[in-house]
Amino acid sequence: MSNVAAAASVAQGVLSFKGNRALARQAEQLGEYQEAVIKNEAEVLARRRTDQEIAVRSQAERLKGIQRVATAKSGVQMSGSALQALADTYFSTERDAQRIQYAGSLEQTMAASQAAMAKIEGKSRAAAFNMEAVSSLLSAAGGYASSQQQNQILGQQNAAFELRQQDYQRRLEE
Repeated sequence: MSNVAAAASVAQGVLSFKGNRALARQAEQLGEYQEAVIKNEAEVLARRRTDQEIAVRSQAERLKGIQRVATAKSGVQMSGSALQALADTYFSTERDAQRIQYAGSLEQTMAASQAAMAKIEGKSRAAAFNMEAVSSLLSAAGGYASSQQQNQILGQQNAAFELRQQDYQRRLEE
């Protein structure tokens, strides 16, 4: 009976090992998938920021055109406050574009950090499952060794009992 228990313990340890190894692979793959998703989101954010910058610049160009037309229509030359208004438009546009670029840069940095963290978390979970897998094998080996030791002790006790029984039998016959 104890051989069956030892075999069951080893089988359970091996199955647990295989299960934990599979979980480790899945955890690592999940971390890599999350990293890829975050990188894709970062790419979408970068495109959105680029589109936003293009829209601001385009809107500024339209405004500059309107300012030029209005100045030309009034018959005033492009100097003084009309020129100052045009310069303000240009510098405001550049400032807005730089803010958009800076915000995009921050988003890219945050996304890169999140992607790296997702990958690290996946590897960490995988390492934990691998450690658990090895632990289950060691536990199974320990259970098997304990079972074998118990079998050996039981065998020795049975042998000692048989010797005593033979000794008593011999004494009774004398």
